[in-house]
Amino acid sequence: MNYTHDTMFLMMVLVLPSLFGVALIGEGVSKIMNYDNHGWLSVAAGAGFLVVIVLAFFMLSTNILG
Repeated sequence: MNYTHDTMFLMMVLVLPSLFGVALIGEGVSKIMNYDNHGWLSVAAGAGFLVVIVLAFFMLSTNILG
């Protein structure tokens, strides 16, 4: 089954978590702009989250998972 044609599946698995990752990156940038060095942790977590989502998309689009 090709999951990339199911729009509800894409919304739940890819779009909503990517918005969470972008929010983490935005929060981290906000902390960095306020001279809080803990913001780098949020930026790194958000970037890692987005990398996992992109990898999941490629795995789903090439039918590795099913």
